[in-house]
Amino acid sequence: MSEPLVLNATHDAVRVITLNRPAQLNAFTPALHAQLLPAFESAAADPAVRAVVVTGAGRGFCAGQDLAAGLSAEPGRPPDAGDTIDRLFRPLLLRVRTMPVPVVAAVNGVAAGGGANFALGCDLVVAARSASFIQAFSKIGLIPDCGGPWLLPRLVGRARAIGLAMLGDKLPAEEAVRIGLIWQAVDDALLMDTALALATRLAAMPTRALAETRRAFDDAMAIDYAQSLSMEAERQREMARGGDFAEGVAAFFAKRAPVFKDR
Repeated sequence: MSEPLVLNATHDAVRVITLNRPAQLNAFTPALHAQLLPAFESAAADPAVRAVVVTGAGRGFCAGQDLAAGLSAEPGRPPDAGDTIDRLFRPLLLRVRTMPVPVVAAVNGVAAGGGANFALGCDLVVAARSASFIQAFSKIGLIPDCGGPWLLPRLVGRARAIGLAMLGDKLPAEEAVRIGLIWQAVDDALLMDTALALATRLAAMPTRALAETRRAFDDAMAIDYAQSLSMEAERQREMARGGDFAEGVAAFFAKRAPVFKDR
């Protein structure tokens, strides 16, 4: 049997999802999508999973769309890159963005094109110091995709977003931290230990509240301040009815570590 294109492993309450096309720098193909989305769906449906780490096998995280695999196309017509986004990338990216648990990207080596923006769509990005991020789209006459037009200006501002997208220069991991594109850069040998430690820490926290925090931040970007205050009041009302709030308050007064269970 051929090697799976996506590997799944469990470390206590953390699910590790690994893109496994190392010879092709884990570039996306329809076959990879067919295994990657179900891996995230499985983690979302498993009540024992309280955090996810996604990484790449070999020397790179993900080189984006595998151009050798081709894009959606009808005979005699130009390739339909929009169909590839709608049919393959959109379900994956929306699944990652709405996971009921935090998602940590552990970026080893290059993250280029859609691979870079796939990582940036996760909640926290930890990168090896040797890693780099490349908005490679302008090199082949395309615009950023995989959520790039939404993510980049919000992460680093319009000026830097346009510079990264138009020039397509390689951005080293430590510079990505400096400009606020990612969370952390660590020595290469410490990458997975750091990512797992971070995910384990998140798994012990009030998971539902963390997922709702992501949702509140994303929703607030599309509304004004007054609307955001109304939104947060409604969400906070709902969160305060949960078991984690009661547990957190009880643990605070008892001067003990809380044990959170909501998801």
